[in-house]
Amino acid sequence: MARKTSITSKQAAAPVSDQSRRFIKLAKVKDYTSLSTSEIYRRIAADTFPAQVTLGPKSVAWIEGEIMAWCESLAARRGEAA
Repeated sequence: MARKTSITSKQAAAPVSDQSRRFIKLAKVKDYTSLSTSEIYRRIAADTFPAQVTLGPKSVAWIEGEIMAWCESLAARRGEAA
């Protein structure tokens, strides 16, 4: 009898850092960026900040890797290490 093997989603997926796939809520985004809620949404509207992901009818979050990349890009423009 042949033995069945199953591949888990972790095995099938390409290696991805934990930050790039973790969802964070607005409070954590504010902690990382020091921006206010209204400023975050202004920058999203201006397409200069990563947009939120809808998790449900009344729930949104951001992808941590995108927020960290945004912070690093600001530091890089100033010639500083993040």
